[in-house]
Amino acid sequence: MFEHPDVIALLLTLKLSAITTIILLIICTPIAWWLAHWQSKAKFIVEAVITLPLVLPPTVIGFYLLIAFAPNSGLGQLWQSITGSQLAFSFSAIVIGSLFYSLPFVVQPLQRAFEQLGTELLEAGAMLNASKWDQFFSIVLPLTKPSFITASTLGFAHTIGEFGIVLMIGGNIPGETRVLSLALFDHVEAFEYQQAHTLAISLLVGCFALLTFVGFINRKSASIGKVSRI
Repeated sequence: MFEHPDVIALLLTLKLSAITTIILLIICTPIAWWLAHWQSKAKFIVEAVITLPLVLPPTVIGFYLLIAFAPNSGLGQLWQSITGSQLAFSFSAIVIGSLFYSLPFVVQPLQRAFEQLGTELLEAGAMLNASKWDQFFSIVLPLTKPSFITASTLGFAHTIGEFGIVLMIGGNIPGETRVLSLALFDHVEAFEYQQAHTLAISLLVGCFALLTFVGFINRKSASIGKVSRI
């Protein structure tokens, strides 16, 4: 069962999405915190750069990443010297591409949550001699937990649906870069519509379930907020 090409593609997709989501949470949390508290006229420019993957065709991002990952580029040569393997057309390449592609889906929910949190509670924590880390884990994290769940789910789901970037910088290598979206494309090209339907329905149901989960979490957190205000 686990040797079936589509199962391998599924496991690879889940692995890619999980790794990407974990890394994004680590990277995006300080970025979102900084943007939420940064007062500058240039803030909208930084936000535009972060939001760019939402409107830019994935193949454009993939094209420039492919140039950056090429064996004769500085980054490509550095990666080769450290790991002994090329960066382009590897699993590491599609992880890096996924970080760029799904970045706004994690940054934006966290930034909005940090902006709505305000500073009063943090100032109260500081008056009680709580360190910055204590304030974050004791005040910020519990109050913004639903937003972290939303950001994680959106980042995970968005990575599952990647196609253009993966194809540009990862190719279509079975067991290495062939994710579900590419497996679906292969079935369509081979006129294997039954297999294509199976993968398409699986992706549709899976992504719908994830979005439903996000909606449930948001609705639940909103209800709790109303009760607390009462």
